[in-house]
Amino acid sequence: MSYYPRDFWNTLKRSCRTAGEEVIYRALQLYYAAQRAETPAWAKGVIYAALAYFVNPLDAVPDALPGGFADDLGVLAAAVAAVAIHITPEVNRQARAKLAEWFGPVTV
Repeated sequence: MSYYPRDFWNTLKRSCRTAGEEVIYRALQLYYAAQRAETPAWAKGVIYAALAYFVNPLDAVPDALPGGFADDLGVLAAAVAAVAIHITPEVNRQARAKLAEWFGPVTV
C-alpha cells in the first residue's frame, strides 16, 4: 500500500460529504503535520501509513457501505494520537481552514 498526495486529495474531494467532518479533519491534521520539516521521519511514516489506508478503497470496511468510514476514522485517530506532539496549533489552524472551505462553519 502506498501513499500519493494526488490520491489523498482526490479521495478527500470524492468522499468529503460522505465521510464527514471528523474523518476529513483527522486526515487534514495528518497531512499538514507531514508537510512540516520539523516532523521526524518516524512520525511521517505513521502519518503516511494512515493516509495510505484512508485512500485505499479496499480496506477493512468498504467505504461505500453505511458506516464505511468508521475503520478509516479509527486508523486516522490512532495515527493522530501517535504523533500528537507534532500536530501543532498551526497544523490545526490549517486543517480547520481547509475544512471550513469545504464544509462551511466547522464543528471539530
